[in-house]
Amino acid sequence: MSDPTYAQEITLSDLEKSARQYSEAHDELRSIVRDLEDAIQAIKRARYSMLKRSLNKTADRQSALAALITSARHLFVKPRTITMHGVQFGFRKSKGTLDWEDTDQVVKLIRKHLPDQADVLIRTTETPNAKAIEQLPVNDLKRIGCTLTESSDSIVIKATDSELEKFVSKILEDTLEEMEVEPADVP
Repeated sequence: MSDPTYAQEITLSDLEKSARQYSEAHDELRSIVRDLEDAIQAIKRARYSMLKRSLNKTADRQSALAALITSARHLFVKPRTITMHGVQFGFRKSKGTLDWEDTDQVVKLIRKHLPDQADVLIRTTETPNAKAIEQLPVNDLKRIGCTLTESSDSIVIKATDSELEKFVSKILEDTLEEMEVEPADVP
């Protein structure tokens, strides 16, 4: 018996027609995205040398200022930093880094020499291993308070290419890569 909400039964031909219309709309979108990518590449090529020169100039001037600051320590006793032309410079006490070679040895020594602080100084992390738990029989899952949700069908409408999804994040990544600059290196 057919669904009463449909005046007629949907046929494979109806689905084919709708899929073709979706494909045509997606092709139009893909064409616009390609044109936009081409325009962005042209702009990046046109501005590349200017941007590279500016980055190099900024890095050189930063190095020159750092050299002057290093040579003029006596000017940074109190205050230790100065702000001029929107640039703060000088000296700051840097936070030291903590390092050790053997984690197990550090834990043992904490337990030996600072047993009353061990619960604070030693982190213990316990989390369920989902991949291993998935292999358990259903009755064991119930015993440990886990449930397995059955998979179900869902509608999928996705173009086989993922150009559109990757487009935005690719722009910045490509620009930095072309300039051989790491995001952290930008002054």
